[in-house]
Amino acid sequence: MNQPPGPARPSLITYPSQFPIKVMGERQDGFVRAITQIAVQFDPAFDASAIELRPSSQGRYLGVTLTVTATSREQLDQIYHALTSHPMVKVVL
Repeated sequence: MNQPPGPARPSLITYPSQFPIKVMGERQDGFVRAITQIAVQFDPAFDASAIELRPSSQGRYLGVTLTVTATSREQLDQIYHALTSHPMVKVVL
């Protein structure tokens, strides 16, 4: 039996806050620039100097941590959707 939707669950995040997003993709030219542009699109004050890079043990993949200023659940959903839709991105956590 289908139940009617209940009230929205309260957010565990207090907005605004600094929110790290881990993005993984193949190590290739333009990967970091592409995901940085997505971050800036949703967080105009995004600080690219705070990006953390972690190559995989074999060097084929690159893990990138972007720390954005999260202002709402909707904004985070939009960032995740844009990142997961990008052809260079394999995984977003």
